[in-house]
Amino acid sequence: MDHVQRRLTDEQVKIILKGYCKGTLDRTQAEEVLGVGKSRFFALLKDYRRDPNQFSLAYHRDSPGRLPASTETEIEKQLIVEKGLVEDPSLPITTYNYSAIRDRLIKHGVTVALSTIIERAKRLDCYEPQPRQKAHDREVVTAAIGALIQHDASHHHWSPYAEEKWVLITSIDDFSRKLLYADFFEQETTWAHIKAAETLMVNYGIPLRYYVDSLRVFRFVQGRDSFWRKHVLQTDEVDTQWRQVMRRLGVDVTHALSPQAKGNVSYCTSFP
Repeated sequence: MDHVQRRLTDEQVKIILKGYCKGTLDRTQAEEVLGVGKSRFFALLKDYRRDPNQFSLAYHRDSPGRLPASTETEIEKQLIVEKGLVEDPSLPITTYNYSAIRDRLIKHGVTVALSTIIERAKRLDCYEPQPRQKAHDREVVTAAIGALIQHDASHHHWSPYAEEKWVLITSIDDFSRKLLYADFFEQETTWAHIKAAETLMVNYGIPLRYYVDSLRVFRFVQGRDSFWRKHVLQTDEVDTQWRQVMRRLGVDVTHALSPQAKGNVSYCTSFP
C-alpha cells in the first residue's frame, strides 16, 4: 500500500493537488505535505489531472493476475518448438530466441511480456543461461579501413524451414570490423566468390589485400611427389580464376596456413 494512502485520504490529496494547480501551493510545499519526492508527486499530479473527480490512491490492476489456460498452452507449444531447433545438430542455433517466440505468439493472437516467456521457459527446461563472453584478445593487424578484407564462407543448414544447406559468403573489414558483404548461395563456386568481391568493390572501393584460406577457389595447392605420381606444377605456380581477378585489380592476397589461423568470419543466425 502507498504510504501516502496510509497518512492521507483521497480528498486530502486532491485538495493539495488542486492547490498546486491553482498556484496557492508551490511544488516544494505540496511535496512536503504529501511526504513524497519529485517523481512520485508528478505521478500523482498526472493521475489527478486525467480525471480529478475519479482520482483515487487505491491500486487498480490493469491486467488479470493469471493467464488463461489457452495462453499457457500456446506459450508451452512455442517453447517446445524452439527447443527442437536448439537441440537439432544440423542447425547453427545454440541459444533460445525468446523475442522470436513472442513474435510467433503475437501471430497466434497471444500477447505476453518477454519476461513471462522467459519465466515459463525456466519452468519447462527450455532455458539456457547466456554464456559468459570470452575476452576478445584478437589484435587488429591493420591501421586503416580497406587495408585488409577477411573473406570466408560457411556451409550450414541455416534455416529449420529449408530442405537443404546453403553457403553463406561474408567479407569483413579488418580495421573497422564492418560487415561489407554477406549473401547466400546454393553452392560455393569460383563465380560466387568473384561476384562477392565485385559487389564489395563496387560499393566500397578496391581494398589493398584479401585474407582467405587455402580453398582451391583461392589457391592452387599441390601435394608432395610420390612414387606413382610426379607433379609438374607446385603450389602457387598457377593462379586460380579468383586469384587472376585479384591480380588484374591490383589486390594482394594473403592465405591462412590453417583453419585456426583463419578463424571464421561468418555469423550464425537464428531464424524466427
